[in-house]
Amino acid sequence: MALTRKKFLIAKIESTYGTDPSPVGGSDAVQVTNLEVTPIESDNVQAASYQGFLGNSTRGTLVANKRVSVTFDVELSGSGTAGTAPAFGPLLKSCGLSETTSAGVSVTYAPVSSSFSSATIYCFYDGTRHKITGARGTVSFNLTAGQFAVASFQFIGIYNAPDDTALSGSFTVANQAAAIEVNDTNVTTATFHGVTSSRIESFDMALNNELLYKETASNKEVLITNRAPGGTAVIEAPAVGTTDFFAKAVASATGSTSLVLGATAGNIVTLNAAQTDITGCSYADTNGVIALSMPYLALATTAGNNEASLVFT
Repeated sequence: MALTRKKFLIAKIESTYGTDPSPVGGSDAVQVTNLEVTPIESDNVQAASYQGFLGNSTRGTLVANKRVSVTFDVELSGSGTAGTAPAFGPLLKSCGLSETTSAGVSVTYAPVSSSFSSATIYCFYDGTRHKITGARGTVSFNLTAGQFAVASFQFIGIYNAPDDTALSGSFTVANQAAAIEVNDTNVTTATFHGVTSSRIESFDMALNNELLYKETASNKEVLITNRAPGGTAVIEAPAVGTTDFFAKAVASATGSTSLVLGATAGNIVTLNAAQTDITGCSYADTNGVIALSMPYLALATTAGNNEASLVFT
């Protein structure tokens, strides 16, 4: 009997696309929740030949373009040491982000438009190993008051037959500090569209990468073909005379957004979107308090690749 609670994940960056770098439990473990693997996704093709009677073709079904998808959540926290990448750094890089380290100070992740990294991910389901090579994905970040901040990942990778290969080494998570609650103490900066000290109920930001599994006669690869970063901010409604978010929504001007979570070096996480473009504004209710729900896009400047950044300090 296989148990749901006995699922776990390890991941490592590939030096060559699609080539397994053999991640191990001691250095490549990532603490995740809500881990779900779709072991086989495919495009099924049936022969269309006539056979003298009705029904499915006796030639069977071709299971084409086999790939694997996996989704999971990671508590959004630092490594515990300033200037050291978190355990889930390889996963962030495989979502179309660069990794820039300032020794002893910070690790910054920012979008790229070429030279995308990829990872091999091992998902263990209580004795069954799903090996996913060439994995690339997308990620969203969610900060909701009274909850742990979370990064939610979605990956597609190359299909490898599941096996019963045991984990190499023990599952020991390093460089993944304790989760941080989103509250008034831990959120040290909260600026949305240039308005500081906004009473933010929740804030999410998604890369919204477009993923394509492409297989030809001589190659198979997961491609990141585009992205459209954005999300939604839910804020206690201020008096219009104090801040008119309705006017901001109908205007074409952008504003700076920055949320800083945590105050202890090594476990401070900052989300930035310097060119936030509010695309709508509607009322919401949070336990009897009127709030504004505002979808937004994170825009780049003409320099590109600077819509958003995730910084660990």
